Formats: sequence, C-alpha cells, structure tokens
Amino acid sequence: MSAVPTEISAVKPAGGFRAFLGDPMGLFGLTIAVLLILSALFAPWIAPYDPAALDVPAKLQGPSAAHWLGTDELGRDVLSRAIWGGRVALTVALVATTLSVMIGGLLGMLAAMGPRWLDYALTLGFDTVRAYPVIILALAIGPIFGGGMGVLLGLLVATSVPYYARVMRSSVIAQSSTEYVEALRAMGMGRARIVLRHILPNVIGPILIIASMDIPAYITAEAGISFLGVGVKAPATSWGLMLDQGFRYVGHTPWLVIAGGLPLILATLGFTFLGEALRDAFDPKLRRRG
Repeated sequence: MSAVPTEISAVKPAGGFRAFLGDPMGLFGLTIAVLLILSALFAPWIAPYDPAALDVPAKLQGPSAAHWLGTDELGRDVLSRAIWGGRVALTVALVATTLSVMIGGLLGMLAAMGPRWLDYALTLGFDTVRAYPVIILALAIGPIFGGGMGVLLGLLVATSVPYYARVMRSSVIAQSSTEYVEALRAMGMGRARIVLRHILPNVIGPILIIASMDIPAYITAEAGISFLGVGVKAPATSWGLMLDQGFRYVGHTPWLVIAGGLPLILATLGFTFLGEALRDAFDPKLRRRG
C-alpha cells in the first residue's frame, strides 16, 4: 500500500523553480509579462489622459511633451489608449484561457470516463468545431451578433475548448493504464474518485503550462478580430482597433501603428518566452528527455 503514494509523488517535478530562475529568456518573459499586467491593473492611474477624451483640434499630432506618442484622428492620447488596450487584451486572454481550461477539462474527463458512445459524440463535436479557424468563425458569426467583448470571448472559448478537452482526454486515458491506478482499482477505489483525487493532480500541471503558452495566441487573436471590426467596439480601445485606425492614417502619422503594434509584439514575445520556460522547467517528461 505504501507504493501507491511513492509512485504518485514520483511524477511531481523537483527543482523546477530553480531551473526557471536559471533561464534568462524565461526571466525576460516574466519581466515583460509582469510589466504588462501591472500596467493593465493600474491603467486608471498610469494613463495620463482619459482614453476616450476628444480634442479634435489636436488630432494626428506627433509625439510631444503633452502627448508622448501623439494623438489619433480624434485628438485622443495614443499612449493612454495603448495602456488601456493592454487591459482589454489581458482581460480577454486570461478570461478566455480560464474558461477554456475549465470547460475543456471537464468535457475531456467526461469523454475519458464516460461510456463509449459519449466519448464518440464528444470527440466528433471537438473535431467539428476545430475544423473552423477562429478568424473564419469571427467573420461569419461576428456580424450576426454585432461583435463586442461577449461575442469575442465566446468565439475564443468555443474554438479553444476542443483542444484542451482532447489534451485532458488523452492524459486521463494514459494515466488510467499506469500501475498506481491499477493498484487503486484493486483496492476498490471508484473510477470517479481515482480521476479526481489522483489522476487530475498529475495531469493538470502540464495542461496549465500549455495554457500559459496559449495566452499570446489569445492576445493576437483578440487584436486580429478587433482589427477586422468584429471584436472590441469603439469607444473602447484595443491594440487591434489601434492598428486598424493606424493603417487608415499611416500617411499622416506612423505613431498609431507603432503604439498598437509594439505592445502586441512585446506581449507575444514575453508570454511566449515565459510559457516555454515554465514548460522546460516544470514538465517532467521534457526534463527527463534532457
């Protein structure tokens, strides 16, 4: 009986945090991610102006002491809009990631634990939804519902749930054939209890690492959908909206494109480096391969 907890504890990573601290790219990504999160949290105090405040006579101005990144076509401060756009991007990314992991994980466990017909039905649904790229769905569904934050989150979650569900399903099935699970079954433990108390703690870590690596994908998807006009709507601001406005007025000033594109690049690089460092440091399979 003592062999069961020994086997379970063997899959837990050791020294992962020290390995993460020794990765310079991971620390760079962590720094960028922390700065973006702090700027989003404290946007009302950091932003020098109200991002929706109009000053039409001062439209399309270049950088100055009053407006560090200039103004847009309505005289709004570009720096303030970029800071608030980060809040929108991170909110969408974190909410979409959380909902996708929770819903996808639940459906994946149901597919792995349930009867064969339920597994087939759920798998067919996963494959059907995954067959349509999020941008295509956004262009098809967005205009019907008028776009907006709710539609954007719904699209991102709907197209991401099948991926996490498949990962959870495969992980649960793989763990179900291990020796410690067979030992727990021999002891008379029920299937649901085995999954929730023993299998889930062993598979949730890698799934959370995958989720952290998908955050930049959500950020770029939000920017792309908003750029196409079916995501965040004015007077709210997002990096995608700023890029859309910037390309329309790039002949007058390049600062709208720079203000919308540069934070998008930094966020993508930062969270990508952070996610890869977390994966390398805390995923036991990758560490054994090294």
